[in-house]
Amino acid sequence: MTDEDILARINALVDEETVLREHETPDDVERLATIEVALDQCWDLLRQRRALREFGRDPADAKLRKSDVVENYEQ
Repeated sequence: MTDEDILARINALVDEETVLREHETPDDVERLATIEVALDQCWDLLRQRRALREFGRDPADAKLRKSDVVENYEQ
């Protein structure tokens, strides 16, 4: 997966989130929560790839982290 692939996934998730929020129903709540986690995972993966590249390592070594990991980061 390339940075462009990750960004395309992020854009697709944001587009879906926008549509759901425009006409949000109670049924959409679970899907919105799933989207938020997936976005956090994608951004984390992109940051990992950029950091690896910055330090001369292979960005392909970045791994998608589990949702419980990315959701518990301190800001």
